[in-house]
Amino acid sequence: MATYTVHEPPEADSDRVDRGVELEFVKDGFSWLTAICPPLGFIANGLWLMAIAYLAGTGLLAYLLQSLKVSPELSGILFLALNIYLGLEISTFKRWMLDQKGWQMLGVVNGRTMAECERRFFESWLPQQPVIASDERGQGMPPQRGSRFWPFGASA
Repeated sequence: MATYTVHEPPEADSDRVDRGVELEFVKDGFSWLTAICPPLGFIANGLWLMAIAYLAGTGLLAYLLQSLKVSPELSGILFLALNIYLGLEISTFKRWMLDQKGWQMLGVVNGRTMAECERRFFESWLPQQPVIASDERGQGMPPQRGSRFWPFGASA
């Protein structure tokens, strides 16, 4: 079972369809990519500054451990523990960064797949959102029979 948190940008469109396209689903759980190679995991999640901070921080930590004459085995265990921790917390970092940018969390959804989670979320979220017509005519009026916007042909 997968769990996702759903986030909306600070300047969301007024139409529910446009708002739905802009939503961000953040998967909760362990990231193997981040545990194996944290900079790639950060970059894959759009956390560029975290990748740079990781590289700088681990370089500094390696220098510090070497200057303290810590055994390579213990250093390896420390870096492994750090990477596993980051693999567990990557979704928390992603949610934190979205929160810092002003995104609002709309809810949490569970499902077997991402598609099922999206379907479940939109089934409960869409009926609560206002419908605002945004078409080419810019009038917000339903299409009239015989107009080029009428979906059932020129005459019905």
